[in-house]
Formats: sequence, C-alpha cells, structure tokens
Amino acid sequence: MPSYTAPVKDMQFVLHDVLEASSQDIPGYDELDRDFTAAVIEEAGKLASDVLMPLNAVGDQEGCVLENGVVRTPTGFKDAFDKMRDGGWTALDCAPEYGGQGLPYIMQTCSQEPFVSANMAFQMYQGLTHGAYSAINTHGTEDQKQTYLPKMASCEWTGTMNLTEPHCGTDLGLMRTKAVQQDDGSFAITGQKIFISAGDHDLADNVIHLVLAKIPGGPEGIKGVSLFIVPKIMVNDDGSLGARNGVSVGALEEKMGIHGNATCVMNYDDATGYLVGEEHKGMRAMFTMMNEARLGVGLQGYAQAEVAYQNAVVYAKDRLQGRAVTGAEAPDKPADPIIVHPDIRRNLMDQKSFVEGARAFTYWGAHLIDRAHKCNDAKADGLISLLTPVVKGFLTDKGFETAVSAQQVYGGHGYIEEWGMSQFARDARIAMIYEGANGIQALDLVGRKLAQDGGKHVMAFFDMVKSFASKTKGQDEAFDRDFLDPLKAASKDLQAAAMYFMQNGVKNPNNALAGSYDFMHMFGHVCLGYMWARMGLAASKALKDGASDVDFYETKLATGRYYMARQLPATKMHLARIETGADTVMALEAAQF
Repeated sequence: MPSYTAPVKDMQFVLHDVLEASSQDIPGYDELDRDFTAAVIEEAGKLASDVLMPLNAVGDQEGCVLENGVVRTPTGFKDAFDKMRDGGWTALDCAPEYGGQGLPYIMQTCSQEPFVSANMAFQMYQGLTHGAYSAINTHGTEDQKQTYLPKMASCEWTGTMNLTEPHCGTDLGLMRTKAVQQDDGSFAITGQKIFISAGDHDLADNVIHLVLAKIPGGPEGIKGVSLFIVPKIMVNDDGSLGARNGVSVGALEEKMGIHGNATCVMNYDDATGYLVGEEHKGMRAMFTMMNEARLGVGLQGYAQAEVAYQNAVVYAKDRLQGRAVTGAEAPDKPADPIIVHPDIRRNLMDQKSFVEGARAFTYWGAHLIDRAHKCNDAKADGLISLLTPVVKGFLTDKGFETAVSAQQVYGGHGYIEEWGMSQFARDARIAMIYEGANGIQALDLVGRKLAQDGGKHVMAFFDMVKSFASKTKGQDEAFDRDFLDPLKAASKDLQAAAMYFMQNGVKNPNNALAGSYDFMHMFGHVCLGYMWARMGLAASKALKDGASDVDFYETKLATGRYYMARQLPATKMHLARIETGADTVMALEAAQF
C-alpha cells in the first residue's frame, strides 16, 4: 500500500528561504512567520496522511455509484469530508464575513498540496467549490454573496462549473443550453452539460452549479454566453432549503482515473437560475473560476508526481537487483538495492528536480495572485495571466511524465494494481485534459498572452530574469557557472523563439501555432530554471550563514545543479523545433493521415 508524508521542510524552504513570505509588503503576509506556516502545513499533512491517503485506493476501487437519481461516494468519503470541513480547511482564504479565516491565497495553495497528493479525487470536491466561491464573490450581487458564500466557504454546500456540452468543448460559442428570463427576473435553464466534476454527491446538503448558457436574442458565438447560479435545491428567503430544482444527473462517466470523484452528465430541465454579472458577459465571470482552477490543476500535476516519487524512492532503496558496476555496495545481501544503479538515479533525479522546481513555481504563482488581488498590482496581475497557461500545461504534462517514471522504477510491479503506482499515473492523466486541454493552453499562451498589452508582460518576465542574473552574478563563481549561466542561455533561447513568432507568425500564423506547444514547454523550463536559481541562491546563503541542517541545503544545491545541467538544455531542442516553422507540420492533406 503506498504511503505519503507531506514534505513540510521543503514547503517551508520555498515559503521562507525563497519567497521570504513574512517580509513581503502584501496584506496578511506579515502573519506568515515560520512557526505559523509550519503549524498549518503540518496539520494539513497529518490529515492527508492519516485520513485521506488510506481512502485513495478505496475511492479508486469503489468509485461513485448513481442509484435512483442519488450519487453515492466511496466508503469513508463522507466522514473524511466532515473532518475536512470541521477543521476549517475549506475556508482558509475565504473572507471572514462569510465564515472564512482570511488568510492569503498562498496558504490555501500550500494546504491543498498534501490533500491532492494523498487523494486527488477527494480534494476535487472542495477545490471546485473554492473556484465557484471566488466567481460569485467577484461577480455576484450582494444578495447572492450573502445567500451562497457562507455555506460554500464551509462546504456545507459545494460548487461546480458547467461549461462542456456533448457537441461543444473548447469552442463554447457552439453551446445550446439556453436561459429564458422569467417574470420574477430569474431564468429557466434548459440543456445538458457533460464532464461535470463533483456534479452531484452525498457529501453536502446542496450543490451550487455555475452554468454557462445563452439568452435567446443575444450575440452569436462566445459573446452571447452568460453565467448563472443554478442550485440543486432551491434556497428559501430565510436561507433554508426548499424544493428540488429542475437539475438531475443523467449518468456518471466511466473514467480512466479519479474514480472517487463523481463526474456527471447534468440535465437541466427548466431549472431556475440566477444571472451572475452582466448578460452575455459570462466568460468574464467564468474565467475568474477557470484561472484559479488552472493554477490548482498545475498543482495537481506536481502533487501526484510528489506522492509517486516518494514511493518510488522507498522501493528503490528496498528492491534488491544486481550489483553496482563499481563493486558491491551491500556485500552482506544477495544483491544491491536498485538505487545504486545510474539509470535509477537518473530517473529519480528527474523526478525530484521537477517536483521541487514545480512547487516553487506554483507557490510563486500563488504569491503573484495575492499581490495582484491584495495590492491591486497590475504588473503582478499581468505576469500571472501570462504564466497561467505555463503553470497548467507544463506542470501537468511533466507531472504525468513523472508519475509514469516513478511507476517505471517498480518494473513489473509498477504495472500491478496492488502496488498503487498505476493509480497515480491514471489520476494524473486527467490534469493534462480538463480546465482547458494543454494544446489549448499553448495556443492561449502564444496566440493571446504573448501579445497582451503590447507584449509588456513577457518583456517584464525577461527583464526580471535578466535583473536577477545581474544582481547575483559574481558573488560565487560556482553559482554563476552552475545556475546563472544555464539560466541566461535558456532565457536567450526563449527570447529567440518569441522573436521568431514576431517575425514569422504575422505572414503565416501557422508558423507560430505549430510551435506553440514547444514554446509552452520551453517557457516552463525557463520558469523552473529561474526557480532553481532562486532556490540555489537561498540554499547557498543558508550555508554561508551557518545553517544547522547542512545536508538539506547541500541536497537542494545538488538537485538544482542536476536540473540546470540535465533538464534546462531542453530549451535548445524546443527552439530548433520552433524554427522549422509549419511546413513539415502541415505537409499532409487530411486524407493522407
């Protein structure tokens, strides 16, 4: 049976040694001292290890069941959800006026990581609710906030997002779900949505659906889409629950993974809905939810990689096979543990260096969201907008790849369900698809985000990396060689790719779009390279300052050097691909495939 332990020390290192959270000028960050954040993370880790992890295989094996219109979650999920709710974990960063604790978003992000690693399917019930809470909090009326947010913050009621229809996924302008205004100002919602995560279940008293639909007579395409609150059970004026709304579950999807989460086909039959924000401006409100969700999905990518890596390390230290090529390292045993072999070390170092870099990247992204929202910082807002498709696309691609690599360490046992490694790979796979498939993330990055506001945000990113390198250069010759030189080379590759798009994308847009996926991965590597340079600097400083845990910081430096030497040079490969243009990509006619 797989196990999981929250990497508290590494999480604390990112928060305090790298991001220097408690000294930031962001409201609420002054309270984030080491003792406080350690207490929060350690308690989240205990809940993850003791309660959620034992239910991970249960959820995978039992799945959810639809009986007479009622969705039943796996054994133990309800009790675990009650513990999650009673502990206040669903409302860490929610507003105090709605029952939340008002902590910065970065603490919500940190606390969620152990929950995702321990039981990704379970965590989705509250994760989707948090996104729905944020959308209503940002775009809803005062009455809507008072009606729904206190119960959603506590997860007494959970939330969903309803976008996809059977004939319409990414191209939401094709949707057919309609919303007809009623005499009382509400709308009658009719249509069908599919792939709705946590669409219905027995964990909460009500489910608050956020549904995209078209009001007849509105603009064509995506400009005619509006967003509605559609509760599963109607809410009376006094806040009590009333009659069942015209919302039902048509079926539960049979999926490759995340079996413990109820992925539903949702039917709306003249269901009562309430407009959120302005008519025909639904995507503006939904993107509040989707952007938060995309950072959360990026976290899912590396959090599944983390738990897979932890178990792969244990197995590699225990499994005896062969002898080290340089001589027996366990002469008293019939064979050496497989961790002595260079290829196993390569595999584990790939995993370790990705997970730790991805964690820093994600926490930095959460810090940018806090700065944007709490300080009204337009620069931070523009930067996280640019980086969101990179967080989502790169971290989930590499997260799945890492989970598969961890499975590979087990050899044949990794393919056998009782060892649990298959579930990590299967669960991680969905993160590359939902909340906008990764190909769409790449198109968004290259087609929209690079040119946003005249390209000033990507230029700000390049300036930030350049400024970091210039400020830190010359302090330590080894640091310059091992961290700064590779970072500068990779950043130059990324700039060259952006320049190629500028010079060749206008006359033939396919030249840009054919290279978009490579560019997303190139950008991801540069971001992790930047994070590793910052972590390397922090570790070097700690050692110079006489840190007591020398082994931790030396391990951090060695892991960073590995990423810079073995992973970051991938930018050269991606640049070479991009500069070939679209000719080879588009060479075949459709009939030739």
